[in-house]
Amino acid sequence: MDSVELALQRAIGVISQSDPLIKLLEQVRLSRMKPTDAGLRAITESWLAAYRKAVDTGGLNKQALRRIDPTPRLVMLTQHGVLSQDHEGVKALLANFEQAMVRAPE
Repeated sequence: MDSVELALQRAIGVISQSDPLIKLLEQVRLSRMKPTDAGLRAITESWLAAYRKAVDTGGLNKQALRRIDPTPRLVMLTQHGVLSQDHEGVKALLANFEQAMVRAPE
């Protein structure tokens, strides 16, 4: 495994540790949990911070960054009312991702 692949695997591991899409979003879909529940909010905030850290992982090239693009997950979370597009954490994550794409080698 080369260094880019190792960095990508580390980034994916960081992201998946607190990913609210895996189990909690399903609870929202089934109306067992509200998008505004404090527990879901805390996990989502932690996930946003972890995702920002993963995006900032050194050694990722543009292709690797595209594989961890946060946009699809953010779209799902906003569609279900868990996050809003104007949420500071969402804006910060997207800005970090764009900056990482600019800095990353091909």
